[in-house]
Amino acid sequence: MNLAQRVMRIKPSATLAINAKAKALQKQGAHIVNFGVGEPDFDTPQHIQEAAVQAMHEGQTRYTAVSGVDELKDAVVQALNTNYGLAYHRENILVSCGGKHALYNLLQAIVGPGDEVIIPSPYWVSYPDMVALAGGTPVFVPCLEANGFKMQPDQLEQAITPKTRLLIFNSPSNPTGVHYSRAELTALAEALLHHEHVSIASDDIYYRILFTGHEWANLAMVNAELRDRTFIINGVSKTYCMTGWRIGYLIGNTQVVKAATDIQSQSTSNPTTISQFAAVAALRGDQHEVTKMVRIFEQRCHYVLDRLAALPQVTCPTPAGAFYVFPNCSAYYGRRGPGGMIESSLDLSEYLMETAHLAVVPGSAFGEDHCIRISYALPMEDLKEGFDRLEKALQTLSA
Repeated sequence: MNLAQRVMRIKPSATLAINAKAKALQKQGAHIVNFGVGEPDFDTPQHIQEAAVQAMHEGQTRYTAVSGVDELKDAVVQALNTNYGLAYHRENILVSCGGKHALYNLLQAIVGPGDEVIIPSPYWVSYPDMVALAGGTPVFVPCLEANGFKMQPDQLEQAITPKTRLLIFNSPSNPTGVHYSRAELTALAEALLHHEHVSIASDDIYYRILFTGHEWANLAMVNAELRDRTFIINGVSKTYCMTGWRIGYLIGNTQVVKAATDIQSQSTSNPTTISQFAAVAALRGDQHEVTKMVRIFEQRCHYVLDRLAALPQVTCPTPAGAFYVFPNCSAYYGRRGPGGMIESSLDLSEYLMETAHLAVVPGSAFGEDHCIRISYALPMEDLKEGFDRLEKALQTLSA
């Protein structure tokens, strides 16, 4: 059977592959500590679950408008006004089946053959393939560890060409956890102002998971002239522990949102009705559980950084949010394990999986082969066990 050429442009998700391998070993009886998870380890708050049950009892189980129910759009508008200080309307919003789906719809709506999309590296694994599926060309901007894995204004300026259509910008970041300050965002905004043909996709999915001393801001917030060119991608998955509920949203220019809605109408149609009403409760309800979760993640982050600091020749910038660290472990490349030489992040990840039953994601999947991604969305006892295994496994490698 011949496959479409578009299929040849994409790679399977590295994070899903790691999780699948971990689950396979678990079925064989192995105790895997999974540092590869990309979702909070907490249950969806009770009041959100109850809202879903109530929605079912009230008969909210049928099709909705493709772009989502008005109740959820209004809740999104309110959240944007409260947390961003920005005013939007229902027609600026498309509710989709997760933030990933929202970004996919946007790319399909505005990116085509010959268009370039700037992606700071390290990047979330799906960005390049989603651009490729839209017919565009990813343009990677390597962000150095010495700069905290943050893109510098001169790098952005140099990456922009007449073909540039979009910048995909993720802060706090997956995989690094770094977040740009207002001053840093303002400097990047200055570089963008002179290039009116460049739009911004602001992936804000981790915006509520920010640690003490860090203030939330995105490019649309620091420069009003960029607002009409900025498309906000967000959702309830990470903030409210609702990854399986599949609710995300695209916010921006009404013409583009209408085009993205038309695209969605020919694929999934509306997101799950019950999940939409659960998301209303998430956005409008008590935010105490969010605050509690973020403080726990911050405590875990401190522990993880202390453990990393104790590993010889491992370096790691301090995250400002999300629930990942991205340590540079390349000092261990060129050493030998039971299966052969460790020459890359993939080799190291496979070594840790096979010998220590420890799942991490190779940095090569995020565009930075010197590093591995570690998620600390695990209970503290699992973090301790995992870092004990990591420390022992690195010590075991022969120089």
